[in-house]
Amino acid sequence: MIDVLKAKKAGIRTEEYILAVDMGTTAFKAAVFDYDGKELGCATREYSIIAPHPGWAEVEVSTYVEAFNYVINKAIENVAERQPDNEEPITLADILTVGFSCQCETSVFLDKDGKPLRNAIVWLDTRASKQAEDIVDTFGSRTVQKNTGQVGADAIWPGAKLLWLKENEPEVFGGIDKVLQLNSYMAYLLTGRFVSEDSMLGSSIYFNVNTRKYWAEMLDYIGITENQLPDIRRPGDYVGNVSVDAASEFGFSTYTAVSIGGTDLACAAIGSGNIKPGDFSDSTGSSICTMTLVDHLVIDPDKHMPCYCSALPGMFMVHSYGNGGMFMKWFRDILCDKEMEIEAGGGKNAYDQLDILAAQAPAGCGGLIALPHLQGSGPPWVNPNAKAVFYGMTLAHTKAHFVRAIMESVTMVLSCIIDATERLDIKVDKIVTTGGGALSPIWCQIKADVTGRPVITTVNNESSGCLGAAILAGLSSGAWPDLETACEATIRQDIVYKPNPENREVYDKTLADFKQLMGCLEPMFK
Repeated sequence: MIDVLKAKKAGIRTEEYILAVDMGTTAFKAAVFDYDGKELGCATREYSIIAPHPGWAEVEVSTYVEAFNYVINKAIENVAERQPDNEEPITLADILTVGFSCQCETSVFLDKDGKPLRNAIVWLDTRASKQAEDIVDTFGSRTVQKNTGQVGADAIWPGAKLLWLKENEPEVFGGIDKVLQLNSYMAYLLTGRFVSEDSMLGSSIYFNVNTRKYWAEMLDYIGITENQLPDIRRPGDYVGNVSVDAASEFGFSTYTAVSIGGTDLACAAIGSGNIKPGDFSDSTGSSICTMTLVDHLVIDPDKHMPCYCSALPGMFMVHSYGNGGMFMKWFRDILCDKEMEIEAGGGKNAYDQLDILAAQAPAGCGGLIALPHLQGSGPPWVNPNAKAVFYGMTLAHTKAHFVRAIMESVTMVLSCIIDATERLDIKVDKIVTTGGGALSPIWCQIKADVTGRPVITTVNNESSGCLGAAILAGLSSGAWPDLETACEATIRQDIVYKPNPENREVYDKTLADFKQLMGCLEPMFK
């Protein structure tokens, strides 16, 4: 595994540094941590999703590699810039362990030489909705749910994507030697080994959540074998050391160990201290993801909320997802040239400017309601054909109203997720929020007001995914004796946003209108 003694003899300061990379939907972020959870340096790289047809979402695989290379080097540069002049700058070769926090369901297809056969198909791609329905029709919804914990028919499933390839790109499907999700692909590039973990595989639809093994009947139906899939490990497990070739390409030492990490949601939950049954966390980045930790497999009789393996041994998570900050990013990129110009000129960040605007609009936005479903909707309304909407516009509405309506729309989804979670006899008393959305005071306050629950942020909340991955990686390398000790050493509460009772009535009405609008438009989502 990790021979720290040999590394020390080689002059590598391995006892001090863990590097974690959060591979998000529209950006990668790398952060370097010490064993106290202090973020020593970080870097982010945004990238674009290719959408050649409605509902499609792809990324060139080389774009992921370039983003990875950029953020790991920039994060190290950032650490070096903060070090005293008399201290020797650290390099990537000084990193003890690399860990991953990763978006789910994004699929990479490799040939026998380990080269990508086509662009990666991103998790939010909805082209495989018919194939997902075919899976459910063939096996029955209850059988699918019993074996996988998944509900409805969801085009995000990697298994459905594989069926789409089989039917529409047979030359690609026939050439697949390995199908990997993104953390598995990066681990392969670093170590040469094909490994995944069960929190990531939970929504593949070919993984059995009960046995934590591949579901043989589903593999047969799709037409793939276990040999085409990575070995299954536990989240955070050691994969291997960086290979000689990868050390040369990326700059790590061959003493650097690679941890497989876990899903971005599971890592963000750990990075915010969500490690006990009943803890509820919300991560608002490109998507909104929620997680409630439970000590048993939960099968929702209403088939609203899916259940996954968590990043903790023997534990599960009731998990939901949907479009989140991506709606705000779309609005920024399409309609906020002025704010982008100010940022490019050295002024305030465009998102911070939009925050100021949102605070100028009243709660409820004067009747302006938005649905945030740019790429379909997730639980509790799994509908790959759902669309984003602004409803109720009048001459009185300004840009500020639209920005706040976006924030409120994502929060209405959060409120519906909490309602569906509590119907499973899981009490949600507070919300620990992470991701880029946690940096917005107005958005955090909206979440508290809409849900009627305190919303808590933590120090380093924007890096909670990275911190969670670093904790898992550190545990695999012996940095801490157990998870509780690691969390006590690294996680600190920051701000508590308490519900404002004055906004209760208007948000109750907004939520009712939101649900009614969703119900009325659902027949049109085709």
